[in-house]
Amino acid sequence: MEKNQKINCTVSSCKYNNVNTKGCMLEQIHVTPIPDCNTCEPDESMCSSYEFDRE
Repeated sequence: MEKNQKINCTVSSCKYNNVNTKGCMLEQIHVTPIPDCNTCEPDESMCSSYEFDRE
């Protein structure tokens, strides 16, 4: 993986989302399978680094 890759994000409720650039402020994210998902294709994963922005 190249070190200059970007993480794009449009989830405005996440505290790591930069709404001005639509980018994630984390250097890396953790992606996990959706729990108990046997037939979720193509949406079978989610960003586990998500944290709700309480502001």
